[in-house]
Amino acid sequence: MNIEQILKDKIQKAIIDLGQSVSLEEIIIEHGRDAAHGDYATNIAMKKSRLFGKSPREVAQDIINHLDMESIEKVEIAGPGFINFFIKNDSLQTIISKIAEQGDNYGKGESKNTKINVEFVSANPTGELHVGHARGAAIGDSICRILSFAGYQVTREYYINDAGNQINHLAESIQARYQQQLGMDAPMPEDGYHGEDIKHIAKQIIKEIGDRALTMDDPISYFKQRGMALELDKIKEDLRDFGIVFDIFSSELKVRSDGAIEKEIDFLKPHIYQDGDALVLKTTDYLDDKDRVIKKSDGQYTYFMPDIVYHVDKLSRGYDLLIDVLGADHHGYINRMKSALMMHGYSANVLEIELIQMVRIIKEGVEIKASKRTGNAITLRELFEEVGVDSTRYLFAMRASTGHLDFDMDLAVEQSANNPVYYAQYAHARLCSILEQGKDIAIDLSGEKLEKKSETALLKQLFQFQSVVQDAARERAPYKITNYIHDLAEGIHHFYTECRVIDFENPIVSGSRLALCLASKQVLKNALKLVGVSAPQKM
Repeated sequence: MNIEQILKDKIQKAIIDLGQSVSLEEIIIEHGRDAAHGDYATNIAMKKSRLFGKSPREVAQDIINHLDMESIEKVEIAGPGFINFFIKNDSLQTIISKIAEQGDNYGKGESKNTKINVEFVSANPTGELHVGHARGAAIGDSICRILSFAGYQVTREYYINDAGNQINHLAESIQARYQQQLGMDAPMPEDGYHGEDIKHIAKQIIKEIGDRALTMDDPISYFKQRGMALELDKIKEDLRDFGIVFDIFSSELKVRSDGAIEKEIDFLKPHIYQDGDALVLKTTDYLDDKDRVIKKSDGQYTYFMPDIVYHVDKLSRGYDLLIDVLGADHHGYINRMKSALMMHGYSANVLEIELIQMVRIIKEGVEIKASKRTGNAITLRELFEEVGVDSTRYLFAMRASTGHLDFDMDLAVEQSANNPVYYAQYAHARLCSILEQGKDIAIDLSGEKLEKKSETALLKQLFQFQSVVQDAARERAPYKITNYIHDLAEGIHHFYTECRVIDFENPIVSGSRLALCLASKQVLKNALKLVGVSAPQKM
């Protein structure tokens, strides 16, 4: 149990002893910003003063009078009624042995018995993933890692849009390139795809079947099926090399099969009206600002219709929550999809949409809009091959997805404290080096000799990890993990500067400090893993 939870339990018991009740969720514990004002603080006395019919400071004093002081050095009342807690140093020191015992599982939350489906990337299989997909991939996968570590059952899902006109254009483009490779004069279709990947696919098909497609009764169907498969294989390979493996790939064609859309329209009939020859869903009866067309006057379904079927299908698989990680242009999508699900009796909260803002790639102070290799958008692979997977993932994760991001390629490869991922990884490598140098000194997991300011500060940061994980999971915010990583790395560097860790003339103190190094290394590794970044032993 972490310190925040211990304090919550103590406060709840004190309030119960005073004849009132309070839920643990109502008790907010914040980390102290200034050590002089305590390690932790709560505003519960201000929140509950009316319940007691007293001033907040009087309520705060009553709570303190009934507080179990075990592990607490002292408690102070500040301002209008904040309660500030100072934790005993020996209570902080116990975290060392706990981290050593739990290892890779330190900071992991208890099982929530909640199944969450996270859909992200979901790019059309018509070309390579670009930098926009890269940010969504990094944030989506980090959210999955954090949720899983926090105790949720998480499924990563990729939705393949394989039923629209873009797939027909893909097939036509491959056919044209295929014919050109065989020496034929074949013009590219007007809405065709001109990327280098289409040429590579055409060459691969020739390698597989030669010129047999020229005599097929329905070559477009073949090029469609084989082209999508090859494009998807390339997408999977790029994602795998970026540290991401999906659990499920769902096909829009499959979603549309067996009359699923027609069945859904029949189910939604009470919420549908006609506008000429078009069918319109009355989403304004719920959360939407206007009703939405689901079938156009020409008989074609809008993309919203199969998306409804897809989300209903996901929920039918037993998930408690759906999270979609989408581009910022999907803002209007949120309430219309929530409304459609509410028509099925689901809560609006069963679906969350995490919107990812645009990325600008900056190099030498100038925005780069196109790939030097192809002249088209910079691909995910080009980006991580130039600056590295770790730097790419960390820099994408360290900013809230709701804000635009300037990705500085020069910073990403800089080996200095200015580069946040290098700064964090160097802290880990430094700890590994220290532990290797001190391998002949017995490690003391009790931490009894850790009394200096930088040592105590580092112990507090280690204690905070579990609550940071829960906070990041609750807010779907990987940047809270990278903020923690930076602060922890900073604490490690300060500790190294202030304290002489390896001292063969004072092995007892060195043993405690080496234990702190061991614990800090473990927690830093655990935190880096949550955003898909490695923890190198040497740099």
